[in-house]
Amino acid sequence: MGEKKRARCGRLAGWVGIICNILLSAGKFIAGNLSGSVSITADALNNFSDASSSLISLIGFQLSEKRPDAEHPYGHARYEYISGFVVAILIIVIGIELLRSGIERIITPQPVDFSIVAIVVMLVSIAVKFGMMIFDRSMGRRIDSKTLIAAAADSRNDCIVTAAVLAAGILSHRTGVQLDGVMAVLVAGFILFSGAGLVRDTMDPLLGNAPSPEMVGKIREKILSYPGVLGTHDLIVHDYGHGRKFATVHVEMAAENDVIKSHEIIDDIERDFLREGINMLVHFDPVVTDGSATGEVRRELDRIVRLIDSRLSIHDLRLMNCGERTIAYFDVVAPKELGMNESELREEISRFAAQKYPDMRCEITLDNSFAAIPPEE
Repeated sequence: MGEKKRARCGRLAGWVGIICNILLSAGKFIAGNLSGSVSITADALNNFSDASSSLISLIGFQLSEKRPDAEHPYGHARYEYISGFVVAILIIVIGIELLRSGIERIITPQPVDFSIVAIVVMLVSIAVKFGMMIFDRSMGRRIDSKTLIAAAADSRNDCIVTAAVLAAGILSHRTGVQLDGVMAVLVAGFILFSGAGLVRDTMDPLLGNAPSPEMVGKIREKILSYPGVLGTHDLIVHDYGHGRKFATVHVEMAAENDVIKSHEIIDDIERDFLREGINMLVHFDPVVTDGSATGEVRRELDRIVRLIDSRLSIHDLRLMNCGERTIAYFDVVAPKELGMNESELREEISRFAAQKYPDMRCEITLDNSFAAIPPEE
């Protein structure tokens, strides 16, 4: 889907949310004042906040359309993430306010006059909010928008809130037991729990979360499909919003190959990824594959690290002869949850290597793994 069409879909969802929530809020304020129900009035305030959230989402989509400029060369698409985060915060604020109102009503209970007007307004609200939930969820998945997914979750919460308020009102009216405040507290707890989850989900892309294993696998599989490519490592993916992904990766190719030919293959890789929406920068890593000493040592070191942990891999091996000893400089890519610290890992690799090469000293650089690229076969 093109960026302009995606933005139009986002704006449409924003306007639908603004109009529907303003109408629902007005109806519930009237019903709440007529019945004297604090939970209905709080629900009206919730819908008014939802209208504000829809306006924020609308502004977020509008700002995310701005083209890159000198101050923001990676674009402005993260405005959409920011708007989603603000919506999540507003959900938490509404939950806190509803919790306060519910506790006050429990402490000082008041009779609730639950009229037919209030019942009709609440039933209409449930139907409208259910429709908005389906609409926002469908649109959010279609255009891959965390903001609309958050709005769909908010509409789902509103359905539950309104249904709970309606049930409490009917029970209170029939039994005389004042459940208005208790129901408000229970609903507030649900809203706060949901809001906390949405904050986490919208914060992840702002903080810079790791690429999904599916994306990593697809990138690696595509790179390995090019002729002459032996392996990949040090993949880093930066997500600056929908359609604004930048990535760097080291690609291993035989050192014996023609350099110009290898460079042409790397250019092809970068161009092909750009067509798929990823601005890829490829670093060429030459690997000795012939029967030389370097090639033999590399294979042995690779075997050693995989004996320690199958997720370990090495690259950038250089051998330096220093009189009677040889120094092996190489990098090791290790997962963050390895179970041993850096010193222990270096000592373990050096100990195994010394058994095979007693006159060789290992100088090991540990790489941080920014993406879980599987080890080479």
